[in-house]
Amino acid sequence: MKPIRVGLLGLGVVGGGTIEVLRRNREEIARRAGREIVITHATAKNLQKPRGFSLAGISLVADANDLVTHPEIDIVCELVGGDTVTKDLVLKAIANGKHVVTANKALLAIHGTEIFAAAQQHHVMVAFEAAVAGGVPIIKVLREGLSANKIEWIAGIINGTSNFILSEMRSRGAGFESILKEAQTLGYAEADPTFDIEGIDAAHKLTLLSAIAFGTPVQFNKAYTEGISKLTDKDIKYAEQLGYRIKLLGITRWTSAGIELRVHPTLIPEKRLIANVEGVMNAVLVKGDAVGATLYSGRGAGSEATASAVIADLVDVTRMLTSDPEHRVPHLAFQPDQLRDTPILPIEKVETAYYLRLSAFDKPGVMADVTRILADSHISIDAMLQKEAEEGEDIVDVIILTHRCVEEGANAAIKRIESLATMAAKVIRIRLEELN
Repeated sequence: MKPIRVGLLGLGVVGGGTIEVLRRNREEIARRAGREIVITHATAKNLQKPRGFSLAGISLVADANDLVTHPEIDIVCELVGGDTVTKDLVLKAIANGKHVVTANKALLAIHGTEIFAAAQQHHVMVAFEAAVAGGVPIIKVLREGLSANKIEWIAGIINGTSNFILSEMRSRGAGFESILKEAQTLGYAEADPTFDIEGIDAAHKLTLLSAIAFGTPVQFNKAYTEGISKLTDKDIKYAEQLGYRIKLLGITRWTSAGIELRVHPTLIPEKRLIANVEGVMNAVLVKGDAVGATLYSGRGAGSEATASAVIADLVDVTRMLTSDPEHRVPHLAFQPDQLRDTPILPIEKVETAYYLRLSAFDKPGVMADVTRILADSHISIDAMLQKEAEEGEDIVDVIILTHRCVEEGANAAIKRIESLATMAAKVIRIRLEELN
């Protein structure tokens, strides 16, 4: 049978991994796909750049527009990144009847609704397993494996850079800045790490997971995002003393009022499996009404881990090429005419528990004032820990764990606590999820 011909946009780390894995496992992949998959054309910003992999048998194309319209290409594999020029190239490929495989979470989180609609119109597929959690097949799990379930919530460690930083801060008692510099030296963090440490990368991925789980259009602009750059080793240590670990979590949950879509540092009980996922590893916990909680973990980045997901998509597209377009697995798991524009809840309406750290002057009546304010806001206390003052100091740290409450109520209470004359600093607030 005639091979499937792939045009590759991007010859970076993932592009090289895709070429090498496809070449190394060529026969095994062909046995699974039913026919051979061959990269016949490729392009990159700098075609003269030396690379650590062979481009033998691949025709290099100077202009990416020529590649996405090339008559001999069946699938365009987009591994460039970005969401402007790349969007135009992907839409042009779709308009020319090409199927698309992409690892570009930002592109789909921002423009996914338009891209999926174009693909539906032109009867082509857009596959994006590699866009979330690298080699962990979480997209296929949600779209197919758990299709019998009503998904209740998803909580994921979906950014390896942030997870590495938090793991090292906890295990070594080091500060954020020093571990960030180490992550940059090791190649885990970019020179400009903003997307990773401020939760933007995780929010791109969570937006896709949420849309698939709940059958909604992608709505990245409504995601709440809070990063890890302001976390201190002190709070990580206190959390551990209370039996918790802090992770940057992406959380999406269906409620009767709307869908939660949020990324932020989160306390998780240390006994949960996901709390023990360390280093650059990713993990996604999915709660379905029938199956219960299921956990998926593995390498979330790297040339061959991501290539594994890219090639799995190439295999899927190859298998489905001759199928009726109306009966393929929908891009967002639900049939296009069955998507619902369910509202995304603003963070003020989200209900969760909290870790609060108060820096208070060591005077009588302080805790009576604090507990009264919390009671006035209908916030009950689950646990409390008061630390000894440093020698020669009259300021103590008080840590309070609350039961679940609506965030706008917690905000009002925190504002009142901060106005007390006995408070020496702003209240440190970190959300807490039991994930049970």
